[in-house]
Amino acid sequence: MSIKKLAMAVCLLSLGISGNNNVIYARSTTPSNIEDYKLKGQVIDSEKHLPITGATVRVTTSNGSVETTTDQQGNYSIETKEVTGSITVLGKNLTEKTINFSATSENLNLEVDYLIPAVHDTVVIKAESIEPQINRQDETLYKEGFPARDDQILFQFASGINAGQHEGGGKSLEIRRFGFNLDHGGVGPGLLIKVDNFDQNQSTQGHGQGYLGQLKSLSSELIGEVQVLNGPFSAQYGNFSGLGVVQVSLKESLAQTALIRLQGGSFNTKRGFFAISPQNGFLAYELARTDTPFNKPYDRDNVTGSYKFNLGDSKSLVFKLNFGRNDFLSAGQIPVDLIQSREIARYGAIDGTEGGQVRTFNAGILFRKNYTNGSILKLDGLIARSLFDLYNNFTFFADHPDIGDQFNQHDSRLQQGVNLQYLRPYDFLGRKALLTVGGSYLGNQILVTLNKSVKRDPYLNVTFVNSNIATYSGYIQNDFDFGKLHVDLGLRFDTFYFGVKDRNFPEFDGSKTSTKAEPKVSIAYHPSDTLPLSVYFNYGRGVNSQDARGVAQRPNGPKVATTDFYQTGFAFNKRNINLAGTLFLIDNSSTQVYITDDNTIEFQGPSRSYGYELKGSVRFNSYISLNTSGTRVLNSFFKGTSPREFLSNAPSFTYNANLVLSNLRGFSSIVSYRHINSYLLDSVDTSLRASGLDVVDLKVSKKMIRHLELSMGIDNVLNKKFFEVQNFGESRARPNDPIIARVNGTPGYPFSLTFGVTFRFREK
Repeated sequence: MSIKKLAMAVCLLSLGISGNNNVIYARSTTPSNIEDYKLKGQVIDSEKHLPITGATVRVTTSNGSVETTTDQQGNYSIETKEVTGSITVLGKNLTEKTINFSATSENLNLEVDYLIPAVHDTVVIKAESIEPQINRQDETLYKEGFPARDDQILFQFASGINAGQHEGGGKSLEIRRFGFNLDHGGVGPGLLIKVDNFDQNQSTQGHGQGYLGQLKSLSSELIGEVQVLNGPFSAQYGNFSGLGVVQVSLKESLAQTALIRLQGGSFNTKRGFFAISPQNGFLAYELARTDTPFNKPYDRDNVTGSYKFNLGDSKSLVFKLNFGRNDFLSAGQIPVDLIQSREIARYGAIDGTEGGQVRTFNAGILFRKNYTNGSILKLDGLIARSLFDLYNNFTFFADHPDIGDQFNQHDSRLQQGVNLQYLRPYDFLGRKALLTVGGSYLGNQILVTLNKSVKRDPYLNVTFVNSNIATYSGYIQNDFDFGKLHVDLGLRFDTFYFGVKDRNFPEFDGSKTSTKAEPKVSIAYHPSDTLPLSVYFNYGRGVNSQDARGVAQRPNGPKVATTDFYQTGFAFNKRNINLAGTLFLIDNSSTQVYITDDNTIEFQGPSRSYGYELKGSVRFNSYISLNTSGTRVLNSFFKGTSPREFLSNAPSFTYNANLVLSNLRGFSSIVSYRHINSYLLDSVDTSLRASGLDVVDLKVSKKMIRHLELSMGIDNVLNKKFFEVQNFGESRARPNDPIIARVNGTPGYPFSLTFGVTFRFREK
C-alpha cells in the first residue's frame, strides 16, 4: 500500500469511527437494570467552560459513596446502584460543589470555580491569559510522546507560529509570526519561549539577538504542558515577549517507573530515549543520530532530571537540571536557481564544512509555599553555562574567490537568574480578586567573537567582546472578577544594563542602562450565563532589548524597542465545539539591529502589522477531534515610508490543522497539515517572493500489550518539494562565477519514515 493511501485510510478511519460521545453535563435517566446504572458527564470551569482534568467526582447514595477522577477531557463515568443521591466535585485548588440527582434529572451542570486561576496551580511561574482561548484537543502530540525531530517541536504548539530550519542540523529555527520575521527569536518584537521558568532566548548571542538554540536540549517525551499567549498581555513576562510567550512546563514525574523508546528510520536516523522515574521525579537521557537528507551527520545527546521534595502539606521544593550537546555539519543555504537548473543537487552543498558544536547546561531550584488564606509564594533560582561555535557561509566566494567567505561565531556564556512571585486572592466589593506581585533578575556574562575561517579553521579575528548584561524587573497585576465582567490591570518595569569591553575597539568600552514601563489591560465580558460566549479586549506593551555590541557602537540609538499590541475577539466553548476569533493591531517602535554576521548595524523604522486569527476545535466523539488555527496578516509595513516599504521574509497567511485519533483500543494517530503562503523577500521590490509550502505529516502509535507500544512517523507524506526558509542576497557560487543577487534556501525534508518501539515498566 502506498504511503499516500495509508494516510488517507487513517483519515477515513478516524472520521468513520463513532460511539461514546462525551457528555458535557451529568445526565441520569431511569435505568432498566439498576446494577448497570452509570452516571456520565464532564466537569468544566464556570468561567471559561474548559474541562478540568484530575478532579475527584464523588457520588453519594443511601448505599454509601463511590469516587472516580476526570480524564484529560474532564470526562467521568461512575457506577451506582441508586438512582437518587448527590454528586460532589472536589480537588486541589477547586471550590467544592455538590448537586443532587434523581431518576428524572437531566443536564445536571457540573461547573466548578477555581480558588485561584488554574494556571497558577504549579511550581512554575506562569500567567493566566484572558485572551480568547479554545479547548484544543491535539495535546496528544506531546502528551503521547510521538516520535518527532527536534526541529519539529514548535510545530506541535501551533497557534500561528511559523518556524523553519535556517541551515539544517543543530542551528536554531527561524521564527515568523504576525507578519514579522524574528530571525532566531529576538529580532523585532520577539517571541519569548520559556521552559520551566528558564528563558530560552539568549541576549547578545554570537549568532543573533534572542537566539533559541537551547530548545535543542528539549525532549518531547518530557513535555507536560504548553501555554501559548498571543501577545504581551501578562505582567509576568518581559523581554522578547512582544509577539507572545510560549511557556513549556516539563513533567515532574512520569507515569511509569521506567521508560525505554528506540527509534530508527530514513537517512540512517537512530534515536533512543531512556528514563527512570521514582514517585516524585525522573532522570532521562536522549540520544539522537542522523545523516539528514543532506548526508551531513547531526548528533545530539540530552540529559534531563527533576526531583520534587514535598515539605509537608503546604511547601514543595523541586530540583531540575538539563545538559545538552549537539555536533553537526549542515548544507547551509543553497542557491535556488542552481537547484532548479540542476547544477547542484537539491540536498547538496557548496561549503560542506558549515555547521557547529554546542554544549549547554542549566540547573534550577523551584520553591512553592501555600498559605491558609489561599496565597501562594513561588521562588526559583537558576544557573546556566553554554558554549557555542557556529560556522556559516552565506556569500560563498563573493569576497574571497580563493578560500571562500566562511566565518565562525563563538559564544561562551554564564547565566544566573532569580524569579519571585506572590499571589493573594481577596474580596473586592464582594467579588473575587487576585493580586499578583513579582520580580526577577537575569544576568549574563558573555564572550562573543567573530572570526574569518577556512574549513572551520579561524584565521582572522574581527570582533572580540566581553559583555556583561543584566535585566532587573518588577511587576504588579490585579485580576478583578465582577461576575460577567473580568478585568486585569498590570504594570511591569524592566531595567536593562549593557556592559561592553571590546578588545579590538576599546573606544566602545563602557556601560549603558535603559528602563521601560509596560502597562497591561485585559477585559473579558460574558454576556449570558447560559450561552458560553465571551468577548475580549486586550492591550499590552512588550519590549525587546538590543545587542550590547550595537548599544556600544551606537549609544544614541534605541537600546530597547517597544511593541504595542491591541487585540479584540470572542471565544465560544460549548460541549464539543470550540471557536475563537481575534482582530489584532501591532505597532513596533524604531529598532536598532546589530548584525552579528559582519559586525554592522541596521536600523528598522517603526512598523505596523494588523490582521485576524481564527481557531477551532471539534470533538466528534470520545476518540476523534479536529483542531485548526489560521492567522491572516492583512498588511505589514514600515510606517512613514513613501513609497510604502513592507515587512519582508514572513508569510501573511499561516494555517495549521490536526486530525487526532486518541486511544481507540490503544490506537492513536495524528494527521497534521501546515501551510504558509508565498511571501515577500524584499521590502520595496514586491516581485521578489519566496514560495509557500503545504506539508502533511502522520504520527501513529499502537499499544500492543500492557508494556509495549509501537509507533510510526511519516514526515512529508505527499513528498512535496519545499523550502523551510528563503532569503535574497548577493553571492558568488563558484570562484569564477560573477556575483549575482539571488534567492538562497534551505530545502525541507522529503518523504521520510521513522519507526519506534516503546517499553513502559510499572505503572504508578
